[in-house]
Amino acid sequence: MQMENFAPIMFAGLVVVMLIGFPVAFSLAALGLVSGFFAIEMGWFPAVFMANLPINIFGILSNELLLAIPFFTFMGAILEKCGLAEDMLDSMGQLFGTVRGGLGYSVIIVGFILGAITGTVAGQVIAMALISLPVMIRYGYNMRYATGVLAASGTITQLVPPSLVLIVMADQLGRSVGDMYRGAWGPSILQVLIFAGYTFLLGVFKPHYVPGIPKEARTMSGAKLWLKCLRGIIPSALLIFAVLGSMGGLPGIDTAIATPTEAGAMGVVGAMLLAAIHKRLNWALMWEAMQGTMRLTAMVVFILIGARVFSMVFQGVDGAKWVEHMLAGLPGGQIGFLIAVNIFIFFLAFFLDFFEIAFIILPMLGPVADKLGIDLIWFGVLLCVNMQTSFMHPPFGFALFYLRGIANTLFKEGRIPKPVLSSDIYMGAIPWVVMQILLVAIVIFVPQTVTMFLPKQEIIDTDKVQIEVPVDDMRTEESTSGAGENPFGDTATPPAEPAAPAEPAK
Repeated sequence: MQMENFAPIMFAGLVVVMLIGFPVAFSLAALGLVSGFFAIEMGWFPAVFMANLPINIFGILSNELLLAIPFFTFMGAILEKCGLAEDMLDSMGQLFGTVRGGLGYSVIIVGFILGAITGTVAGQVIAMALISLPVMIRYGYNMRYATGVLAASGTITQLVPPSLVLIVMADQLGRSVGDMYRGAWGPSILQVLIFAGYTFLLGVFKPHYVPGIPKEARTMSGAKLWLKCLRGIIPSALLIFAVLGSMGGLPGIDTAIATPTEAGAMGVVGAMLLAAIHKRLNWALMWEAMQGTMRLTAMVVFILIGARVFSMVFQGVDGAKWVEHMLAGLPGGQIGFLIAVNIFIFFLAFFLDFFEIAFIILPMLGPVADKLGIDLIWFGVLLCVNMQTSFMHPPFGFALFYLRGIANTLFKEGRIPKPVLSSDIYMGAIPWVVMQILLVAIVIFVPQTVTMFLPKQEIIDTDKVQIEVPVDDMRTEESTSGAGENPFGDTATPPAEPAAPAEPAK
């Protein structure tokens, strides 16, 4: 067997072990080690190549940027348990509920705000479903719309800064987290507008799907209602500004005064203050938040180790060159490459978590995109938009699993009159997946949706660079040097002229 044929075999083995269902981190590590020892046996690289593996892994795990992941996870875990979601959904629902689709609008807006301060999908979907699903069912909302909007508004967390996916993207692509956050704001806002537009169209053409609730159902109104809305929004906005603004992650802020890790630590302090404001800060909440942070961080670390073992061996057998030749030869240039990659990621998301895709697949795709001249911030945000769908894919979307579990709990507790069918959850997700794919197409063909908030880079055309020397300076230099200037330097003495030959004696 030739070495150039082994890279495709390793890639095929990667797909197989991921489909088996065994934990991906350990499957990757085992596949990488077996492939590495086989390559040594075949003489494709020396045994010392594998001896560098511990140092390589230590170098990856000592990356300070990865410390931001537990901080932002801890911040999100505190906020999702402090009652902020409940207060915001209650106040927003009463504010917009009398409008057709008002409960849908409130779920979309609160999902966006919570996504900007928590960054976790599971807690967001669960919290919003517990509060909003019984209310939507009570007032006659279409079941498929209700389940779809709850799942989709939770998954937008993956795109809205401070998304953990964007931190991983920035690390894998070698770009600033602040730039990645700024680039994600355009698609995030556009996603909210698309969701709201779909709700508006349903209110126009199928008003019985999204009826308004009667005004008598409100428990408060007027200034008291607005005060409760602002009580949830203003502290959240201050936390967003403090965390993202300090690391240069907001549009219009080009200077960072804190690293992502420092901003995450500051976010934890802000989350604890918000929990204290809602009178929910206690030891039980902190312990539960720490446990959730520990589990997620451990999962990320093990996936990173397994991915590093596989990728190092894959690089050793020239797998990067094989991927580059395969993808760079696609028709259509940059657009053709982006379409093919996004189709591949879309189907891969049926089986893999977003962390697994980011750590395993992105290191293969990033160098190819860079050589094709694709802006890596645009590329990273585009893939993040695509990976939103990994939580919504029927039948493997995690958001749908969360929703299924919450619906069963609500029925058993008697808070909803009838069980929610799995078919309603899966069919209700399809329109929202289509809208997410629509956003992928928009970002591919209109890159300004990402780059419009990035700092402008000054591009210098080296072909037009001219170096001009002032003529007056040259003339002054010639006049001071003199006609008899010593060409050998100021202190050197010119060689003596040879003496004339002596005349012969007569």
